[in-house]
Amino acid sequence: MADRITLQVARYRPDAGPEQTFQEYEIPCRKEWSVLDGLNYIKDHVDGTLAYRWSCRMGICGSCGMNVNGEPKLTCGTFLSHCGSGPVRIEPLRNFPIIRDLIVDISDFMRKLVSVKPWVIRAIEKPLSEGEYRQTPQQHDEYKQFSMCINCMICYSACPVYALDPHFIGPAAIALAQRYNLDSRDEGNAERMDVLSQHEGIWDCTFVGECTKVCPKNVDPAGAIQRYKLSAALDTMTSFFMPRGGR
Repeated sequence: MADRITLQVARYRPDAGPEQTFQEYEIPCRKEWSVLDGLNYIKDHVDGTLAYRWSCRMGICGSCGMNVNGEPKLTCGTFLSHCGSGPVRIEPLRNFPIIRDLIVDISDFMRKLVSVKPWVIRAIEKPLSEGEYRQTPQQHDEYKQFSMCINCMICYSACPVYALDPHFIGPAAIALAQRYNLDSRDEGNAERMDVLSQHEGIWDCTFVGECTKVCPKNVDPAGAIQRYKLSAALDTMTSFFMPRGGR
């Protein structure tokens, strides 16, 4: 492995002009370094003006998602030693407005996340004196995979539907909605279905599957969406043949 490697980093400074440019930095290439470590080296030792997000460095916070050599990845989990001899091209996530350099505006994602109500909804909350809502391990396993989402938005960067139709609610929000629909403690399925059964919800997805392919936590958003489509179709058939108030 070479001692040094070149990072080609996207730069966008709205005060300097409307165009995105690329700046090259030659840095040490250490076996244990991730792409995020390389960016931190640039920030600390070469160019303190470089702007990007990061927090935990452990693949948990989801804030360091960027495009690395054309693919959306968590930079804390992408190692320089796996990038060949370089150069390594680092860009902000696609399909989001760029605020500065590698930082994107996540406002649209946050609005869509809140719209699917990703929390436990109860028709009537029982008193605390009655204790917690218990679950069996099997009930927990039913939604565990979808609960692993860390809101990194990498799936939105890879999703061709979101790229063409920004009104699409998107894979992560739908997967998190499904996480709560499958939770034995939750009673909010009908409320979420009102949002997700719209055209820009589950039916906008064409099942390309890129969201599942790039997910760093193996959440399988594409599977969640298809499962949700089946539930919606069954609900529609049930309401047609067994309307409320009918015989």
